[in-house]
Amino acid sequence: MPTVKPVVIMGAGPAGLTAAWELVRSGREVVVWEADPSYVGGLARTVQAEGYRFDIGGHLFYSKSPEVTEFWRKVLPDDFIEAPSLVQILHRGTRFDFPFDPKKAGYKLGFLEGIKQSLSKPAQNKAEENLAQWLTNRYGKRFYEMLFKSYYEKINGLPCDQISATMGERHLRPLPGDKKTFPYPKLGPGQLWEAAANRVLERGSPIFLDRRVQTVHWDETGVTHVTGTNAAGEFFQQEGSNFLSSLPLSELLLALDPPAPKEVSAAARALSHRNLITVCVIANRETIFPETMLMVSDPSVKVANILNYKNWSAEMVADAKTTSLGMEYYCAGSDNIWNATDFDLAQLGIRDAVQLGLIKEADVKDAFVVRTAKACPVCDLNYQRNLDVIKQWVGLFANLQPMGRNGLHNYNYQDHAMVTAMLAVRNIQGGEFDCWKVDADAKYPANEKG
Repeated sequence: MPTVKPVVIMGAGPAGLTAAWELVRSGREVVVWEADPSYVGGLARTVQAEGYRFDIGGHLFYSKSPEVTEFWRKVLPDDFIEAPSLVQILHRGTRFDFPFDPKKAGYKLGFLEGIKQSLSKPAQNKAEENLAQWLTNRYGKRFYEMLFKSYYEKINGLPCDQISATMGERHLRPLPGDKKTFPYPKLGPGQLWEAAANRVLERGSPIFLDRRVQTVHWDETGVTHVTGTNAAGEFFQQEGSNFLSSLPLSELLLALDPPAPKEVSAAARALSHRNLITVCVIANRETIFPETMLMVSDPSVKVANILNYKNWSAEMVADAKTTSLGMEYYCAGSDNIWNATDFDLAQLGIRDAVQLGLIKEADVKDAFVVRTAKACPVCDLNYQRNLDVIKQWVGLFANLQPMGRNGLHNYNYQDHAMVTAMLAVRNIQGGEFDCWKVDADAKYPANEKG
């Protein structure tokens, strides 16, 4: 009897591990390759240092998809806690509620500022060709310029009028207004994905760390095998029946051998990403601020988000008398900040926290730096046009499917990535789903199911 080749999964983040679990529990063999030498979970990993745990990016475990919620509960049935959903926008020492309410913000700013804001009411029925228009239409020009412009330009590295409006639809995704808490693994999101990886391993399917895909080989029948190396330079090859990829879409396309057509390769090269630097500052303070996260719109500092890990889960800190903060910086791979030393980056994180009045320099116990390459797909004004070119050509492959945040080059959340993985698995099982059509609520259009 012929042996059925395994499904090869490139990437062990939320999409890759969701697909792996869905496949192994249906009886299929999978092989997972992950480039990171130490962690599964991708951007949803939990990095550990001296007993402290750091959530890279800050992950909400809330979804409108019942399948996603069921997955979380089945994989990690006993270790979810309820974390407060307290997020605020920090601007020059003043905090504003998120979700943002222009009327409340106007009262908080005082009489004169309220008058200025009233003269800059949100626009109606205007074009929304870019993020600047999207935000101005909802919050008015003054609040856009005060609270959102600098924040989104820190994240994307582009002026807001050069960022797609889809960024607003995807990123400004608050919990329902009456929901004050959300489920969260008590040891951070990596706890869930480590559990998912263990379940896949228990079913006899391997997950290889430190194995980076270099070439995706294909012929007229489809993808035949992948080759790659580890940090030591050892060479590996893996054949498969189907190939699921959560690699950055540009990396997947440019790894193909033979190469993709010129116009497809050009579209892939035009896609860009932002790297994420997390400076994990540990302070000798039992409490620093009550929020779980601050969105920093103040243009005088480079930090974009500040995560207060202890407020997500008390078990994220090694010592209850201390508090750990995640200072998040976004940059390009060519930026000076990405190429700075860990010492200089730690000093930057400490300086920003001190300048914002959150801590004093004498409070600092230690600081660690975590670098995440290609953490955020950039949704510029041309990205959808480039995706359309890529999507049309990749769709010709019967056994290759991109999935996940980076795999589909879409700025979204982990539950979106999981839904795309579930649909990709159903396609292997005979479905006809378009993973790119998962919407802002992590749902697939019911009338478009295959």
